[in-house]
Parts: sequence; C-alpha cells; structure tokens
Amino acid sequence: MKSPLVSRATPQLSLRSTIFTGPKFCQGKKRESERLGEKGVGVGGTSPIILSKPDTFPGNAAHFIIHFISTTIAICNKLTQNPLLHSLKTHTMSTIISTLILLLILTGSFVATNALGVGINYGQIANNLPPPSHVSTMLKSLNISRVKLYDADPKVLGSFANSNVEFIIGLGNEYLPRMQDPQEAQIWIQQKVQPYLSQTKITCITVGNEILGGQDSQLPQYLYPAMKAMYEALVNLGLHKQVYITTAHSLQILATSFPPSQGAFREDLVQFLQPILAFHAQTNSPFLINVYPYFAYKNDPNNVPLEYVLFEPNSGAIDPNTNLNYDNMLYAQIDAVYSAIRALNYGGIRVQISETGWPSKGDENEFGATVENAGIYHKNLIQRMQKREGTPANPSQPIDIYVFALFNENMKPGPTSERNYGLYYPNGTPVYNLGVQVQSYLPRMQFSASRKNGLCVYNLLFLLIGLLMIA
Repeated sequence: MKSPLVSRATPQLSLRSTIFTGPKFCQGKKRESERLGEKGVGVGGTSPIILSKPDTFPGNAAHFIIHFISTTIAICNKLTQNPLLHSLKTHTMSTIISTLILLLILTGSFVATNALGVGINYGQIANNLPPPSHVSTMLKSLNISRVKLYDADPKVLGSFANSNVEFIIGLGNEYLPRMQDPQEAQIWIQQKVQPYLSQTKITCITVGNEILGGQDSQLPQYLYPAMKAMYEALVNLGLHKQVYITTAHSLQILATSFPPSQGAFREDLVQFLQPILAFHAQTNSPFLINVYPYFAYKNDPNNVPLEYVLFEPNSGAIDPNTNLNYDNMLYAQIDAVYSAIRALNYGGIRVQISETGWPSKGDENEFGATVENAGIYHKNLIQRMQKREGTPANPSQPIDIYVFALFNENMKPGPTSERNYGLYYPNGTPVYNLGVQVQSYLPRMQFSASRKNGLCVYNLLFLLIGLLMIA
C-alpha cells in the first residue's frame, strides 16, 4: 500500500471544530461492567440493527417458545386418540408449529441485534428537525440507549426524562475562558446538569470539541484548566462518580499516524496534551477522538483504496515494526493514537471514538460522498462492532463508537457533505438501508423491537393455544 495512504495525520474539516459532534464510555465508574457488556445503532443489513443494552425479555421469550413447541406437540398427539379430531390435528399442528418456529427465529434476531457497542450523535444545527419529544419517541422505537448531544439543551434533557437513554452533554467552546473559574463551572453544572439528574441519565460532559489543532489559537490554553474546574465542581457537588469529564479531539493532534506503532502527537500540542493525559489517568476518563477515514479518501482518492476505508476485503497495510496487518484505516488510526499516548508515558488510558461517519452526498470535488458508500461504511462498521473486537495492537480492548449523526442538518456551514452525515432525514425516512424503519414520530405510532415485541410474541402464543384447544 502506498505511503501516502496514512503517512501523516489525516486532514479533518476545520468546520467541525466550531460545533459539537460525536459513548457508552462516558458513563459513571460504577457502570464499568455494564459498559463492557452493553451493545448498541445499526446500519445496513437485512435484520434490524438496534442501539441498546441487552434485553433478557426476548431471550426468555425464546425459551418459552421452545418449551411451548414441545408442549404443543404433546397436546396434538393426544388429539389422535379422538378419531373425529385426528384429521384436523395434522393441519392444526403443522400450522402452529410452523408459526412458532418463525416466531423463534424472529425472537432470536431481536436477541442478536441487541448485541452492539455503538452510540449516536444527535445534532440540531437545522431548522426542520422534529421537536425533542418526537425524537424521544423515535429513539425509543429504535432502542437507542446512548446519545451524545452537542450542548446541554434543556428541552432535550427534559423530553428524555424517565427513559433508558444515557446522555453525553457538551460544554461549548465559547464557554472555556469562563470555565477556568471553579465558581463559574459549578454554577454551570448546577444549572445545566443537576436539575435533570434525578430523571435523565447524564453520564458525561465533554468540555469543548476539537480545541487542539483547531482554528482558534487562543482556546488551547483554556482547555485543561476548564476540564479541571469542571471536575472539581463535580467533586464539590458529589457527582464525580456519576459523571465523567473529558474532551474530544480531531486527528489534527497527530503528527504521524502511519505506521500505527509510530503514532506521535504534534510537538506544538504536547504542552497542552501532557496535563490532559495526566487528568485522564487520574480520573479514569477516556481519551476521545473523532475519526473520519472518509477525509483520507476524499483528499487522495488515487492513492487511498476505497476498500481499505470502507472495511471491504483488501490486502491491508502492514506495520513494519510490529508485522501487524491492518485491513481498514479506522483501526490503524486508533492504534496510532494509542501509540502517541504511550510515547508520552501514559499507557493505561482508553481511546474511544466520539465521532465517525460517512456523508451520503457531497460537492463535485468531495470524492466518495455517496449514498452507496455511506451505507457500506456503516453496515461494515456495525458488523465489526458486533464482534466486540479490538484493534490489531489492542485486541483485548473492544472498540466503542458513536456514529455521526442521527439527522441530516440543513443549516451546517461548509461543503455539501457537512449537511449530509445523517442516518435519517428530518422526516424520519432512512437516508439508506438501516435495517429498521421509523414510521412516525407521533407517540401513537411508536413501536419497539425488544420488550413490546416480546409481549406480542406471548400474546400470539396464547392466541394459538386457544385455537389449538378449540381444534
């Protein structure tokens, strides 16, 4: 594979540094075991892909169906003792058993699709999005249980009260200078976070987004002090074990990304990254990175194989220092970040993906921004997440990802691609095949692929019992 493929940090659109975009990894420390076991949006494929925790209800339904099939066979066999019902018995048993087997298959699919590790970004830079209350209904219908906001919108947090959705909220870049003051930080948390914690699950606060390497050269000096002040405010309020503090970076922080084993931070940013890494090590919070293999392909389509960035079959790229083979760019970029962190002597910090995605539409010079490629990227990404695998250099650390983004956002500045990262159009129509359909945002139209489906299975089974007994 040619060296330009990942010879240096992949350029990211600077526009993304002005807004918040982009995990289960930002949950309370007491939820560590759940974080490793939780599964999460699916994209593509023929079966539903669902963002949620494993639900045991469908599994119980499956066991119930198996038991019920054996019971049904026994009951039907008894019918043979009655000559008048013998002929009816054969047809009845065949119909019921076939139906039950179909239900068992469908129930099994619900169990399987509840086994992912992906969250989703919910952006609102648009004037045509549904109200948060309707989005709440939509996400419930999809079993999405982990959402990242770009701010601390009270309408959104209020609309998701008493739901199972866990939120990451964001402190905007513009707040950073003020948040050096611990009192200002505490006031922000008391106003934006504390009022909702009793009913809405807020598990993480991202302090700024893509500050380092961004367009504003003044903001980096405020980043660590703001993170520190926010954390101290949580400690004072007794919330530091419930809510994490972190920040999200772009790949602009890397000077070298290939080979992954030689990943290194930019020298001019090390002075800012050193205290941030020490902070993560102290608070056991993750290092967040926004990773878009799409940009590498867009900027150099002649030398970056499309298959390599889309997780499609390819020969891969070999790290000459480790002999590890990378069959996709995302994993190589993640390991490059791990290497850069270790080069500064911080080996125990987790790297998590706060944003990744692929646009479904772009300008003429935005190569690869198509509906087909976006669908392939997300479908293959989700299939990888289903395996709960790690990267070649970190195989024991499952990758945790937040997909960017829930909706297309028509008011985002920049090239056409910036307005076309959504999995859904604002009316709820999938941009490409997601494997699930959202029929309406209206509460009366909500449906679920977990508990309610399990209840429907049971109701249908009891109906079949009644039919059998009548027969």
